[in-house]
Amino acid sequence: MTPTPRAALLDRYRRTRLLTESLAARLSPEDQSLQSMPDASPTKWHRAHTTWFFENFVLVPFAPGYRVHHPAYGYLFNSYYETVGTHHPRPERGLLSRPSADAIALYRAQVDEAVAALVLGAGDAYISSFAPLLELGLNHEEQHQELILMDIKHALSLNPLQPAYIPPPPFAQRNAVAMDFIAIAGGLHEIGHHGDAFAFDNESPRHKIYLEPFRIGTRLVTCGEYLAFIADRGYLRPELWLSEGWATVQREGWEAPLYWRCEDGRWSLFTLAGRRAIDQSEPVVHVSHYEADAYARWRGKRLLTEAEWEVAAVTQRVGCAGHFMDRGVYHPLAATEGGLTQMLGDAWEWTQSPYVGYPGFRPAPGAVGEYNGKFMVNQMVLRGGAAVTPAGHVRPTYRNFFPSGARWAFGAIRLAEDA
Repeated sequence: MTPTPRAALLDRYRRTRLLTESLAARLSPEDQSLQSMPDASPTKWHRAHTTWFFENFVLVPFAPGYRVHHPAYGYLFNSYYETVGTHHPRPERGLLSRPSADAIALYRAQVDEAVAALVLGAGDAYISSFAPLLELGLNHEEQHQELILMDIKHALSLNPLQPAYIPPPPFAQRNAVAMDFIAIAGGLHEIGHHGDAFAFDNESPRHKIYLEPFRIGTRLVTCGEYLAFIADRGYLRPELWLSEGWATVQREGWEAPLYWRCEDGRWSLFTLAGRRAIDQSEPVVHVSHYEADAYARWRGKRLLTEAEWEVAAVTQRVGCAGHFMDRGVYHPLAATEGGLTQMLGDAWEWTQSPYVGYPGFRPAPGAVGEYNGKFMVNQMVLRGGAAVTPAGHVRPTYRNFFPSGARWAFGAIRLAEDA
């Protein structure tokens, strides 16, 4: 029996909210309060912020008689929506010892109950008025599920005890297939979202773009290949680096990707399952755009533009062969099959494209217009998804973005060359 749209919407809401709670359940209350750097947030803050999103954008305007759970929560858990009101400074979220993780669980339960009552009690016409905001909130929460794993990984990595978030998965050596290059025809193409399925506003409008012919690497760059870059003094050769990248290497003392360590000539890396030896066949992750660009230049190649990436993904009909959060490994695996692989899942792929609006893009009016448009400066686009991305969350048109120096995201490298 096919569920009604009302039942399907409520079921998706409950499953999404439950997944967030299951990620947090692996952590102690102390761990849920950890914040390792200004760009990260504590797990309990993510849980509260996603709840505030539904309360502020769905319940307050659409649920008659709803009363906010706590008058201070709007200040504490608003992230960056300036048109909604002031908010607690992001670098100080880790100082919020209150409310506790248990108090946030009660907050989530109240909001979930109110959302369910709204969906079940509203008429079909009224549901259509808030359903787009509910869908936006669910996709927003999926983004924060990934951020929970990114942020707690960074926090745990700074503990000298190197605690693990999950038990080590069974290890099986997998040899990566050789990297090949596939030719993609140039000419006039269309990119961007089309159709009725959900997409973020930054994926539109769909528009035409002209591309020169190019060739795309069939898999992501591996740890073993990146070790060769390190061995060839890649972090000591300014001719390989963009100016800001070289300045960052000097200032931060980078010698390898984030979470890598060399002791007695042996390389290891920290994962959500703890520290272990590097598997040279798996994709290298936690590199910045600067490092991805320098490596590509060292290889005599370049990074893709985001338009090239999308055209390749669509014309080559890539599927979701990579693995996502639901696999429970939370780390990319080696590519063992030929053809164009790892395009969706495994790791986010840096492009050489700055994050700007597509031709004709206009942010939506009101607070939801702040979701993406206000960040279209000093960011670079990544494509594809990662092993910590919820399954079903991404698509070939999906645009992720981070500053060029960001390394705690699961950023990876795919090579390209002119045809």
